[in-house]
Amino acid sequence: MTLNREQRRMLQRQGEIDETGEPVRTRRAAPAQTTKDERTSATQFVKEVRGELKKVAWPTREETIRYTVIVFVTLVLLTAFVAGLDWVSSQAVLKLFKA
Repeated sequence: MTLNREQRRMLQRQGEIDETGEPVRTRRAAPAQTTKDERTSATQFVKEVRGELKKVAWPTREETIRYTVIVFVTLVLLTAFVAGLDWVSSQAVLKLFKA
């Protein structure tokens, strides 16, 4: 099996191959299963959530306003397009049955 440097390094980090590039015959043990009684407390949960929310790349106020305007304009245009198709098809059906 031919591997490039990136693939070889990744497989070595995962423990799939040794330094020479040969596959490792023994696999690592699977992580221990967590039982249902190992639950975090509500305060620990809130701390972890706050920690994760600090990592989020929040948009600036200008970006939020710009994206809101784009969504609103797109919504208006698509609504007008569907309304136009509805009107054209209804006129076609009325002409079809009047003739």
